[in-house]
Amino acid sequence: MAAIRKLIVATSLAMLTGNSALANDAGKVPAVSDIFSPVNETQKVLDIEAALASAQADLGIIPKSAARELSDKASTRYVSQEALAREYEVVRHRMVALLNVWQRSLDPDAAEYMHFGATTVDIYDTALVLQLEESTRALIGQLRALEQVMMRLADEHKNTVMVGRTLGQHALPITFGKKVSTWLGENRRNIERLKDVHSRLLHSGILKGAVGSYVGLGDKGIEVERAFARHLGLQAPYPDDWHGARDVIAEYAYALALISKSYGRIGNELFLLQMTDIGETEEVRIKTAVGSSTMPHKKNPSKSEALIFYSRRIPRTAEVIADDMINVFERDNTSRTNRLLADISIDAEDMLRAARGLLGNLKVNAEAMARNLQKTHGMILAQRVTFALADKIGKTTANGRLHELAVEAMAKGISLREAIERSPDIAPQFTASELDELFDSSTYTGLATEQVEAVIAYCRDARKHDFPLD
Repeated sequence: MAAIRKLIVATSLAMLTGNSALANDAGKVPAVSDIFSPVNETQKVLDIEAALASAQADLGIIPKSAARELSDKASTRYVSQEALAREYEVVRHRMVALLNVWQRSLDPDAAEYMHFGATTVDIYDTALVLQLEESTRALIGQLRALEQVMMRLADEHKNTVMVGRTLGQHALPITFGKKVSTWLGENRRNIERLKDVHSRLLHSGILKGAVGSYVGLGDKGIEVERAFARHLGLQAPYPDDWHGARDVIAEYAYALALISKSYGRIGNELFLLQMTDIGETEEVRIKTAVGSSTMPHKKNPSKSEALIFYSRRIPRTAEVIADDMINVFERDNTSRTNRLLADISIDAEDMLRAARGLLGNLKVNAEAMARNLQKTHGMILAQRVTFALADKIGKTTANGRLHELAVEAMAKGISLREAIERSPDIAPQFTASELDELFDSSTYTGLATEQVEAVIAYCRDARKHDFPLD
């Protein structure tokens, strides 16, 4: 049991820290769907029972020979899903069904110490904690992979000029890399959020008995719980009985909800940017993909649309999970929310895979971006011209005159530069070369390039401190 646990942790850390040699030796981090599979849940319960026995043996509560037998046979080889299902139909209790099936393979003397002093709610809540802990590491791995994709994309396009839009209107020039850097920074904060949740999950192993007072575990109950957690690779358990609180579990769900909103924003932006009327990005699809059964010209966005969908579904699921924080007294063993935790975790992984497919294969149309910069005929550079003119005639006067010239240009259907050149009082203020420079969008992106580089540097530094998650 301990060896299996160490292998899982080593594999995950290898994948997350980029230690490919270790990753290749240990295998791959399990898919989130596998983490929440019935077989894996059964294995978790057996691991927990073995950890309980080992902890009690350490403290002289049960014989070491019994603990060895329980640990050696803490495997789904001895508790098949088929046998479990048959037994459950008889006893209608999941813990009793598992123990009955497992007991058949155990030495009779060791079987006397199986599940010694424990209660179902402790075992299954700790199993859930182990699943959420594994899922959190897997999802952090996905976010880190996306971080690398976004760092490359931002760096590649840190000087690719496009129009910045506010309230759906053309505002000022930016770079596409600057846009990506906002996604990158948000993604890093989401990694940190999940790391925070992970740190609390590590303290959430629980072995406090039916009403959380260690009754049944004896005078050494607190020591047993601490040793039990160590055997599972967890940290010192919270001293309070959190069965009824569920706050860490709700925090996990809400962290995934926040992440889904982040990727919903990315999906929504790319959905809009690849509209026919904008055409600044394109979601690359396989050549055989069909956009429409009757309109062959269509290139329908699918992955960006999927991100929007997940940003709606995941938060709704999180709400229901958080409602489980309101419980009756010490909380009986209700487990229906566990199904939703599996659903929200699998949805989160599916969402991040869709995001990686979208961002990792995104086509950026710099030519379309350049064309779109000209759609307002120089209006997006009015601020720049105003600043230049303010040095000559004063800020308030310059602001008023540029506003008048902008209105005039729009009314006459001419460019802002042409309106300036026709103005008797403003035209003399600029030479032709000065106007050439003022109306060059590529030289008016502020510190966008430096900003991109700063965000990338921040993320690279943060990656050094991601693991181990203490």
